Amino acid sequence: MKHFSLFIGFLFFVLALCAQNSDSQYFYVGTYTSEGAEGIYLCKLDQKTGDISLINTFSGMDNPSFLRLSPDNNYLYAVSETAKGDGKTGFVHAYKVGKDGNLSLLNSEESVGDNPCHVDVSPDGTEVLVSNYSSGTFSLFSVKKDGSLTPASQTIVNKGSGPNKDRQETPHAHSAKFSPFTDEVFNADLGTDQLNIYHLNDGGLVQVGQAYVKITPGAGPRHFDFHPNGKVIYVINELNSTISALKKEGKNWVVFQNISTLPDDFNGESYCADIHISNDGNFLYGSNRGHNSIAVFQVEPDDQSLRLLETVSVEGNWPRNFGITPDGSRMLVANQRSHNITVFNIDRQTGKLKYSGNEIELPAPVCIEFWK
Repeated sequence: MKHFSLFIGFLFFVLALCAQNSDSQYFYVGTYTSEGAEGIYLCKLDQKTGDISLINTFSGMDNPSFLRLSPDNNYLYAVSETAKGDGKTGFVHAYKVGKDGNLSLLNSEESVGDNPCHVDVSPDGTEVLVSNYSSGTFSLFSVKKDGSLTPASQTIVNKGSGPNKDRQETPHAHSAKFSPFTDEVFNADLGTDQLNIYHLNDGGLVQVGQAYVKITPGAGPRHFDFHPNGKVIYVINELNSTISALKKEGKNWVVFQNISTLPDDFNGESYCADIHISNDGNFLYGSNRGHNSIAVFQVEPDDQSLRLLETVSVEGNWPRNFGITPDGSRMLVANQRSHNITVFNIDRQTGKLKYSGNEIELPAPVCIEFWK
C-alpha cells in the first residue's frame, strides 16, 4: 500500500508538471540587428496570465528578419536581410532546434538576391523558399537529411513594374509560399502587382497554365494566407491598404473582392504588413503600419468574402508581423518602431481582440514564430 501511495503521488506530480508545461507557449522573434537588436530571441508566453518572458538570445547573424520552423519543429530557417550594396549578399541560415529551444547553426547559403525578407518551408519539410525583396527574385533550396540546406537549386527572376514610381519601378518579391493543399507555389510581388503561380515538380518550379493573378494596379501585394477549405487565398496589399480575396474558377484563380483594412474616417498614411486567418477559417486579421492597428474581418460562411468588424490599436508603433497562438486564444503583435510585443486575447466566438495589458520590450521585433 505504501508503494502504491508513492506511485500515485509520483503520477500526480508528473501530471501537474505536464499541465504546467502546457500552460507555456514558446516562440522565436525575428529582428533587425541594424536597429539595435542582438539577433533571434526565444520567449515564453504564459497562457494563463498572458505574461511574456525572454528565455534566450541567439546572436551572430545580421538582420534575421523572418523565420520559419520546419513542420516537425526540429529546424529553424532564418533569412539574413542584407544586400550586396552593403558589401554583403543576402543569406538564409539553417538551425537545429534543441530540446530546450537552443539554436545550433547547421549551415548558411546565399539567397541569390538582395535583402531576403521571407522564408517558407514545404509541408513535407524537404524544400525551402526564400524571397529577395530588392532584387525581385525568389530561390528554391533542398533540405538535407540533417536539416541543413543545399545551395539554391533554382532562382526565379521576376519582371515588370507598377504605377507607383517610388515603390514599383522594379519587381519586389515580398513573399513566396507553398500551398498546403496542392503542388502550387505562390509568390507575391509588390513591385509588379502580381501573385505569381508556379508548380513544384520533381524538385523544380515550373509554370503550367495560369502564370499569375493581376492585383489592382498600385496595390503592392505583400503577404497572403490560405483559407482552410483550400479554395480561397487572401492577399494583403501594402501600398493601398487592402485585402484581395481570390478563388478558383475552373482552372484559374480570380479576384472576387477587394476590401480596405482601414476605417472610413482615416486620412493619414498607412501600409499593410501581415495577414493571418483563424484555424477555423471564420476570421481574418491584417496589420496596418501607420494606423497602427489590427483589422479584424468576419469571413462569411457562404462565399468566404470579408466584412470588416473592427480595427484595434496595437498599443505600439509599426506592427510588422503578428502571430496567433496555435490554440487560437491569443495574438502577439511585433511592433517594430516602438520595440515591443503586445498580447491580445481573442474571443473565438466573435473573432474580436482585447488588449491584455501584457507586453515585453524587445528591440526591433519584426516576426513571430511559435515553437511549442
